[in-house]
Amino acid sequence: MPDVFSPEDAADASSRALTPTDSPCVAICSTLFDEVCRGCGRTAMEVANWVFLDDEEKRVIWARIKSQGYPRRG
Repeated sequence: MPDVFSPEDAADASSRALTPTDSPCVAICSTLFDEVCRGCGRTAMEVANWVFLDDEEKRVIWARIKSQGYPRRG
């Protein structure tokens, strides 16, 4: 018998898909004390405060860094 999914299942899956990743870090950090990390595109303050930001703040940062071509993979 095939699996049956309810609208609630779909809504739950959708909400999980929209949850921002814990961190855009790609482990290619700027080590020259730049204001913007060369790997992920976040500012030093965004990196330092990432764990304290709410999901909406993270989404805004993700949108900006993606539009600027980040995160960059090595």
